[in-house]
Amino acid sequence: MIICSVNDVSKMYGGNTIFENISFDIKEGERVGFVGRNGSGKTTLFELLAGSEQPDTGNIHWKKGLEIGYLKQIPTNHHAATTKDVLKLAFSDLLATERKMKELEKLMAMEKDSIHLKKLVSDYGNLLDKFTLEGGYEIDTNIEKIVHGLNISHLLEQRYATLSGGEKTKIGLAHILLKHPDFLLLDEPTNHLDLLAVEWLGDFIQNYQGTVCIISHDRYFLDDVTNKIFDLENGEINGYATNFSGYIKEKQEQLMREFQAYEEQQKKIKKMKEAIKRLKEWANNANPPNEGLHKRARNMERALERMEKISRPNVNPKKMSLDMEATTRSGKDVVFLRNVVKRFGDQLLFADVSMNITFQERVAIVGENGSGKSTLIKLILQQIPADEGEVKIGSNVKIGYLSQHVFEEAEDVSVIEAFRQEVPMTEGEARNILSRFLFFGYAVFRKISQLSGGEKMRLRLAQLMYQEINFLVLDEPTNHLDIESREVLEEALEDFDGTILAISHDRYFLNKIFKKIYWIEANRLHAFAGDYNWAKKKMKENVQQPVKQEDKKKKGKPKHNREKIESQKLVADEKDLEEIEQKIGEIEKQLVNCEELTMLQHLYKEKEELEQQWEILCSQLIQ
Repeated sequence: MIICSVNDVSKMYGGNTIFENISFDIKEGERVGFVGRNGSGKTTLFELLAGSEQPDTGNIHWKKGLEIGYLKQIPTNHHAATTKDVLKLAFSDLLATERKMKELEKLMAMEKDSIHLKKLVSDYGNLLDKFTLEGGYEIDTNIEKIVHGLNISHLLEQRYATLSGGEKTKIGLAHILLKHPDFLLLDEPTNHLDLLAVEWLGDFIQNYQGTVCIISHDRYFLDDVTNKIFDLENGEINGYATNFSGYIKEKQEQLMREFQAYEEQQKKIKKMKEAIKRLKEWANNANPPNEGLHKRARNMERALERMEKISRPNVNPKKMSLDMEATTRSGKDVVFLRNVVKRFGDQLLFADVSMNITFQERVAIVGENGSGKSTLIKLILQQIPADEGEVKIGSNVKIGYLSQHVFEEAEDVSVIEAFRQEVPMTEGEARNILSRFLFFGYAVFRKISQLSGGEKMRLRLAQLMYQEINFLVLDEPTNHLDIESREVLEEALEDFDGTILAISHDRYFLNKIFKKIYWIEANRLHAFAGDYNWAKKKMKENVQQPVKQEDKKKKGKPKHNREKIESQKLVADEKDLEEIEQKIGEIEKQLVNCEELTMLQHLYKEKEELEQQWEILCSQLIQ
């Protein structure tokens, strides 16, 4: 069944046509990926699909009663609310029902008129059925599931207004997932997630009961979750009934077919023009001039004019031009860390960290958000000191640093000014170089504040390319870059003859470039000589490995017994919790059918006591 139909839609901004007369359908249960260059109109299209923008021409039809969830539509005006309060807003209708139930419980406990009491009991029963059927008793469980998957437990008690932009995006994603709309629109959902959260989100979307549309430049993520791709290019849209890898293959094959058809038509046009020329020459050379030959020439000319011309396919679209070279060679040891410890206040971030990066190595640091990846980079850049241990930078090392928060302090500077501040040269030379990074014409005079995330990243890469560096330090370099720009960056890094250290959550990028992985987990750094997939496999093996006999001896018997006791206690507590939940359910059924006042008050009191026991047991289990 079609749940959303787009018919001949066009949209313009500032006199520029974003797309024109595009049409497509989205069916129930589909997982649709939207791809295209930065600026091709993907986000604008999502605004239209969400109903928050209107098309200039054409129309969009949605299935009647369709509930739409759009990642950008996140709660913003809750300055006094905690993050948990904001997440609970996803269940606002259920919470309103729960409040009405509690009010009715109080009224039933005090009501003495049996007729009125019967009416209250009936109303309470209706609300209870609705609350149960719509999942009212699973609210906390659902929140815990999403919060754990996205790794945002540490944000729950913080005030929403104090969160960073990236943290708010994660909370917005959690909020949308908890609402579980029929039609889910996600614009770059993986941008601020760590690797484990990205993989969890992929699994979640695969099992999602609804239709999902995703804008993403994460190639592995698109492969995992999509079964249909819409490619938005040059104001047109084309659909492919496959995942991202299948789309790439099909698009290349289609492009070759189009190019062959174009070449065949060009050969035909050339032959027709030559024939027309010959006919005219023969007609003019005849004595007297041959009107029949002239007529045949005119008929061929009219046929040529009527022919529908095939446009030349853009086989080699303009891409960012990136060619990075190490100016001078560094020493063999580029970075050396030994027994490094870092704390923030009383919180230990990591301990006993040792790392050795040598010349021309490609090294990546991975781990959950908050595990200390960016802090480790700051230690290497010597922006902050280590609390303990040794951090050394090798001889003749010239560092080029690409932060994920580029140009935050240069918002009012133009593109060309920002470039020339880092790389002194004439305006003409600078404009020539910037054009290779897709900044054409007047675009070089735009303010940094007007640039998208991808454009800022391209500008920073342009600066790095023309600086004297032999050690690249990259913090999420693929964030905001479109797929074509990511591929250009990967090619440039493969050819770079210096050393590279990077933080990234792009699995495709990690597997293609990096052959040494440092994984931060549980305040420790684990080293793996291989790509990300290899490191992930070895990390799983480490977790699943049984404790060695000698370790068992060291730990001793008491600890084993203690663990056994704690495990038995946990099982017992969970069993008690189930029994309490069953008793509460039975009492609620009795409350609905009970009409005798004394019995009603007794049941209500017993229910309150059981709910208190339930809360105490829950808090113990969480601890």
